[in-house]
This record gives sequence, C-alpha cells and structure tokens, in this order.
Amino acid sequence: MHPSTLMMGYGYEPRLSEGALKPPIFLTSTYAFESAADGKRFFEGITGKRPGGSEGLVYGRFNGPNQEILEDRLAQWERAEEALSFSSGMSAIGTALMAHVQPGDVIVHSAPLYAATEKMIDAVFGKFGVKWVDFPAHASPAEIEETIERAKGLGRVSVIYLESPANPTNDLVDIEAVSALRDRMFADAEHRPVIMCDNTFLGPCFQAPTQNGADMSVYSLTKYVGGHSDLVAGAVVGTRDALAPILALRNTLGTITDPNTAWMLLRSLETVQLRMEKAESNARAVATFLKDHPKVERVSWLGFLDPSSSQGEIFKRHCSGAGSTFSVIVKGGEPEAFRLLDNLKTVKLAVSLGGTESLASHPAAMTHLSVPEARRAELGIGDNLVRVSIGVEHEDDLVADFEQALKAV
Repeated sequence: MHPSTLMMGYGYEPRLSEGALKPPIFLTSTYAFESAADGKRFFEGITGKRPGGSEGLVYGRFNGPNQEILEDRLAQWERAEEALSFSSGMSAIGTALMAHVQPGDVIVHSAPLYAATEKMIDAVFGKFGVKWVDFPAHASPAEIEETIERAKGLGRVSVIYLESPANPTNDLVDIEAVSALRDRMFADAEHRPVIMCDNTFLGPCFQAPTQNGADMSVYSLTKYVGGHSDLVAGAVVGTRDALAPILALRNTLGTITDPNTAWMLLRSLETVQLRMEKAESNARAVATFLKDHPKVERVSWLGFLDPSSSQGEIFKRHCSGAGSTFSVIVKGGEPEAFRLLDNLKTVKLAVSLGGTESLASHPAAMTHLSVPEARRAELGIGDNLVRVSIGVEHEDDLVADFEQALKAV
C-alpha cells in the first residue's frame, strides 16, 4: 500500500480500544504488568540485556501507545526498518549525535546547516574535543572526498551529517555520492561512520534519504509533518542497527515526544501528502511571479533547477517534488529585505516552515543570527535573503500579497 493510505489506520486496531476509530490519547506515566515475569522481560528489552527491545509498555520515558503508532507510520514513508519520535527536532538531532559520537571524534557535515545544529556540533560537542570539517552542500564528489580525507587525518570520523536541501540556501547534497564515498573510503576501517540526513524541507513526501544511502533521516516534525504550527516534535527514521544506540540513549534522557503531541501528529499524517502537494503547487505560482520581478535578484526554488546541471541531476535522482520552502534574494540589502517582510499581509512574518499558513523570515537576522557574519557570508546567507514557506492559501492571494509588498521595496 501507499504511505498515504497507511496513514489512516496502520499500527492501530480499534477493537483493542473499545472500538474507537481513532486512537485514544493515553495520558499515563506508567503501565501495569500482568505478571512479575512480564515486567522482568520488558525491562530486559528496554535495558538491552535481551535483543529486540521491549515487548510491552513500561514507562512514559521509554514508550507509549501513541508514540509507537506514530513511529510505525513515520517509518512507512521511507520504507525504513524503524522510527523514533522526539520532543523536538533538535532533541532528535542531539540524541542521535550523542549516541554515535565519542569525545575526540570528527564530524563531517555539509554546509550550511540549520544554525542550532551547527551550534550544537561546534559549541556543545566541541567541549568534548569533537572536531568538525565541512563541505558546501553543492560540492562535487571529488570535493567531498577531499573533505572526508582531511577529516580522517584529524581522528575517528564517526558521523557524516547532511542537510538536503540546505537551510536556507536550498542547495542539494548528493547523498548517493556521499554513501559511495563512505563505503569505499572506510572499507577496511575498524569503524564506518553513519550517515545522517536532515530531511525536514522535503520529507516525508518528496525525498527519502534512507533510500539513497543514508543510514537515517532526521526530522523536525514541527514543520511539514505537523503542518499546523501548533506543536513541536522531531523524529529519526532509519535502519534498526543505526537507531539502536539512539533508542537506548533516548530511554535514558527522556527525549521522547509526549502522548498528546504524538496523537496530534497522527492526525496530521493523514493529510500530509495533500498539504505538501497543494503547498508545492502554490510555491510554483509564487516563485514564478517572483523570478521575473525587477526587484528580485534570484529565487532558489528547486523547481527552477536546470535538469542538465549537477544540482538538477541530483534533484532527478533524489526528489519527487520541489517542495514549498525557498529563498528570495532581493536586490539591495537588509533595508530592502525588511521592507518586503514588513509589508506582507497574508504572508506572516515568523520563523518556522511547513505550516498551512505562508511564512517569511530573514535568516541572517533571525534563525542564523548566531552564526558569525563572516561565516554567513561564506555560506551564502546574505542580508538580502528572505526565506519563504508557502502554505495552502489560494495562490492568487499569495501572488497579490508579494506584488503589493514589493512596491514598498
């Protein structure tokens, strides 16, 4: 079955919940065992003394019915072995990295990254002697190979962390090339680094990194999956082996999402494909209008990629849709970008993306403000860049809003 069909009932049996068509919200911190032997067996699975994980429900920090149904359904989008839900996108990323990175290791990552991810790698993991080496998201396989080779000289490379499309430039990473390089360059090594890919911008409908060579995809479920700007959550989706240490650490840290948020995400998953397809259609209309506007320098919507270019070729291999988040580079600088933002009416001035409503923000002054100015310039995050997330309003109203706002620029 298609994932969009499975979202209506996969992993849930109504007869086990008084015939309720939709899962109840299980607001409990702990679960009663039928016998002491059951309790022992469940804890053996939770603690890793017995392989296979818990056979039953134990405690709210470990698992719960709403979270398990959510995880079963999330895995379907990438045909993955397993999924884990988290209290936020950053708790998903942080738990995944902590589970796989040891003090003194080296992380190779694409650039740019979401600013909080970059800060975590640099400032938080840096306290434990972890080093990092990066390559541009649009780098060629040869450039990526050179970066990995340089990283190998600094210590044990434990993680190759990708963000594709990159936030906010929309540059694509060749995940297949990275996977092939990893397999070749670490074929005889004692340790083979895991490949993590942030799939927030195009997931879960338009890209499946685990099908292109990544060991796991990480998500901010706050964005397209949640889709209504009313919750915060995250996820990791991937192979059972890659997720096993992450699950063990999540059990210790308690970074699992809560039952109510998990239930809301189950509701949202039923319409995620409808919402993402409508938003992409709207994005095409808005981006097409902006592309030829005299006050706009460039629009970085993936639908405009030249199929014969290296980025266009990656898009054809990895993506089934162009998404609805992109950057608009206006002619001028911060004053012109701010005037555009301040004069939008239907499109709201707010960070985040992937909701039903259209949003616009200024990465250099907002989400990436913590990134040093020189680093932002190096990454292509200029003062004239506006990030846009297109929602599901009528496309004519969105085009009209940008048209009137640009008159003030």
